[in-house]
Amino acid sequence: MAKTIVLTGASDGIGAAAAIQLAARGHRLILAGRSKDKLRAVAERVGAADAFVADFEDLGAVRGLAEQILGRCDRIDVLANNAGGVFDGPKRTGDGFERTFQVNHLGPFLLTNLLLQPLLAAGATVVATSSVASRLYARLDLADVNTWNDFSPMRAYGNAKLANILFTKGLHERYSSAGISAVALHPGVVATNFAAGTRTFSRLLYQTPLKVFLTSAASGGARLARFASGRPGHDWESGEYYEAPGKPGRFRLESPLDEAVASLWDQSSALVRLD
Repeated sequence: MAKTIVLTGASDGIGAAAAIQLAARGHRLILAGRSKDKLRAVAERVGAADAFVADFEDLGAVRGLAEQILGRCDRIDVLANNAGGVFDGPKRTGDGFERTFQVNHLGPFLLTNLLLQPLLAAGATVVATSSVASRLYARLDLADVNTWNDFSPMRAYGNAKLANILFTKGLHERYSSAGISAVALHPGVVATNFAAGTRTFSRLLYQTPLKVFLTSAASGGARLARFASGRPGHDWESGEYYEAPGKPGRFRLESPLDEAVASLWDQSSALVRLD
C-alpha cells in the first residue's frame, strides 16, 4: 500500500538513497533538503513532485517547510526525520542555539510538532535517524542541553543523537494512544559527507581513503527505508531505538530515563516557543 512519506535530509547521503528505494516501492515522497541543486536532482530521479529547500540552522525555515507541507497534504503516513550532521563549534545560530543541537534535534522536534495534525490523521510513524554516537560520545547535561560547556564536535553530536532517542520515547509516551508510532535507528557507519566540515578525527575516517572500510550510502538508505516502510509492533516496537533491524540499541544516559525524556521535551518546547 502506497504511503505519503515526508523525508528530510533527502538531498544527499542516506536520505537520497532512501528516497530512491522508497520511490521504487511506489510511495509518494515529499522531500526536504538543504542543497537546492542536489535536492532537485534527487526529486527528478525519484519522480517526487514536492521537494522543498530548508536549512535547519534557521527555525524560520523549518516553520516555512511545515507550512508548505501542510499545504500539500492533510495526511502524512510517515515522517522520516533524517536531517543532521556533526559540526565544529560551539556556534550560535541566528535563533540563539548551538548549531549541532538545533540542526539535529530542535529542527526535527519543531517540524514534527507542527505536522502533528496530519500525522494524527493518518496514525503515522515518525522515524528518527539517530546514531551509536548516543552511546559512544554522549554526556548529556540536562542543565546544558545545547552543550555550550565542555564542547567537542563529537560530544555535541552524541548528545543531539541521544536527544533524538529521548524525543522518540516522548512521542511514544504522549501519542501512542492516539495512533502515532515512533522509532529511532542507527543507519550504520556509512560513507557519506558526514564530518566534512569539521576538524575531528571522524573526518579522517569519513573524508579520506579510509572510507572504503565504511558501508555504502545505499546500505544506510536501505536501513532507513526499511524502518520507514515497516510495521510497528511487527518489524519494530514503538518508542525504541535500534542499532540494526531487530537489534535494540544501547545509549549513554546519566539521568533517570523518565526525567530526561520529560525535561528534554519541556525544554525543547520552550526553546522553539511551541505554544
